[in-house]
Amino acid sequence: MTGCAGIGTRWALSGSILKYYLYKATKAVEFYRPVMYLFFLAQGLSFTQIAILEALYNLTTLFGEIPTGYIGDRVGRRNSLLIGTSIIALTLLGIGLSNSFLPLAGLYVCWSMGYNFRSGSEDAWLYDTLTDDLSEDEFARVRGRGESVALAVGAGAAVVGGYLGSIDLSYPWFVAAGVTSIGIVVLLSLDDPETYKRTNSEALSLRQTVGIVRDVLTRRQLRAFLLYYYVLYAGVTYLVFVFLQPIFETVVLDLGVAQSQVESLLGWFYAAYSIVGAVLSYYTGTIERTVGLRTWFLVLPFAVSGALVGMYFVPLLALPTFLLIRGLSDVTRSFAGQYINDRIETLGRATVLSAMAMVSGLAVVPFQLGSGVISDTVSPLFALAVGGVVLAGGSGVILLWQEPIGEKQG
Repeated sequence: MTGCAGIGTRWALSGSILKYYLYKATKAVEFYRPVMYLFFLAQGLSFTQIAILEALYNLTTLFGEIPTGYIGDRVGRRNSLLIGTSIIALTLLGIGLSNSFLPLAGLYVCWSMGYNFRSGSEDAWLYDTLTDDLSEDEFARVRGRGESVALAVGAGAAVVGGYLGSIDLSYPWFVAAGVTSIGIVVLLSLDDPETYKRTNSEALSLRQTVGIVRDVLTRRQLRAFLLYYYVLYAGVTYLVFVFLQPIFETVVLDLGVAQSQVESLLGWFYAAYSIVGAVLSYYTGTIERTVGLRTWFLVLPFAVSGALVGMYFVPLLALPTFLLIRGLSDVTRSFAGQYINDRIETLGRATVLSAMAMVSGLAVVPFQLGSGVISDTVSPLFALAVGGVVLAGGSGVILLWQEPIGEKQG
């Protein structure tokens, strides 16, 4: 009888994970990403106004992460994901219909808030779901497979988005809104994990939540990991995504590609970009077993740093470097999620994960400003090279102070 119950639990769990993969496939960002800034420029926005939109997004992330994480802990992981996904779908539709700066500014705030609701709750739901079956050690592998699904779908979406954008730059936003809406249907078929239901989440106060976050951040080793990955590594590698398009354009033009072909090539490059990420993410579990979290995090910052510096001296290296760093980013994010989740409790989990995202979002701001000044003064390639030097130097200092990767607590 017990065996039958166990089989039933495993069947339900695998069904939930399959639905998780389907939900990941509806994230739809690649439809609009290859033409995103072209769309804004076509609406008459200046580069300064685009920069203000990005700043509004980051500030909303900064101030919204802990409150939305707290709501996610109170109302449930699934409900928080439903709220966030609904906001994002409506926002994408609104962006496609907008044609001026002020509406876009308001929509950018909503867009960021939607992702705030999803950022901590998504990983918290997955980890607690796996905990139901005592499979929490599989978090990195399952999350990696989920990212692989999203990226594989995104590869096709990037190509489709490029062609849709050539017809009308608003079409990719409308299609992305429709695909994202499918995620709402998927989420409605899910339930919160039993591990979460057994916690006394209704009695969780905001003061208690802040106390939980403070307790986590005052643990020396977790604080070291926060600085090492969520601040330094995430801040520097974010610049790669910011400068990809202008550097790509410079490199392919130097290779003799016509200016009129740059946009279509970008769509195909983003597709390749997603495929590399999908392949590496699919093997997240294998990488974890073969390399190990400790070796991965100790070696990765210095390998990425060398690649960023090398690009400055050999610009052609930018193309494979962008592909590699894109692929590594999702694997590394899964490993970071595994590492943090293993060291925090179920109660307040979504808030703690949101706090990590908040710190990372805050850390990006000085990197953005500094790299912008350096890019205007010298070049984007030089800015990334400086970022590589900062990454290697900062990682070395943190390692001298406190090794950020410790053993899992029992």
